[in-house]
Amino acid sequence: MASPDLAGRAALITGASKGIGREIARRLAADGCRVALAARGSEGLTEAVAEITKFGGEAHAIAADLGTEAGCRTAADAALAALGSLDILVNCAGATRAGTFPEQPDTDWIDGFALKFHGAVRLTRHLWPALVSAKGTLINIGGAAAYTPGPGFMVGGAVNAALAHFTKALSKQGVRDDVNVNILHPGMTETDRLEELLIQEAKAEGVDIETIRSRKSAESGLRRLGQPADIAEAVAFLCSPKARHIQGVGIAIDGGATPGL
Repeated sequence: MASPDLAGRAALITGASKGIGREIARRLAADGCRVALAARGSEGLTEAVAEITKFGGEAHAIAADLGTEAGCRTAADAALAALGSLDILVNCAGATRAGTFPEQPDTDWIDGFALKFHGAVRLTRHLWPALVSAKGTLINIGGAAAYTPGPGFMVGGAVNAALAHFTKALSKQGVRDDVNVNILHPGMTETDRLEELLIQEAKAEGVDIETIRSRKSAESGLRRLGQPADIAEAVAFLCSPKARHIQGVGIAIDGGATPGL
């Protein structure tokens, strides 16, 4: 059933071909949002859009490389052309790689920042006027590694920390421009992306993937791993008028795994 709070609102979700981004798009569409889904590859996008439209929702696929300025411009223009306006922007695209220092190559650092950090900054810059006009909502999807540095995930931690800093600074601009700006930090969440990271970390350490999986589960002491729906529910709430006084915060959705305040 569509939510009266979100029905008819226009949303762009990046990294939406699979995993957390796809679930966010599905959840917002279920609440009545008109959604545009952006990602590098068209195959996953086609499936995601078909899943939403099957149940009567409005969804548009935008294939673009958000790791480049040109790709961000293409995605921004395509979203506005498809939706006519923009109320919600969710920056979820990211592909940072696990690895050990100093062996991890320079390209992993450059690519990690290009897509998740610079992609979010560029897309936000292009679409800020539309969000201001709509008195809209911006949500960045970071990661719990922003709070918990570790030697096996330096790139991801650094990118997430930078994105958290950008979000907090932008929220001050958001107060002036009447745009809500917040960031969510998922912990270990059951997605294809998590499996890829576990494989990368196992390879870097020269051990099998089950060793890494068992160690991380023991370290976190969680009741269960996160699900994409956990993050999507929080996004839907932050996009609603009920959350309008929540501004400039970082929320860890990690089952209590983050040890610090």
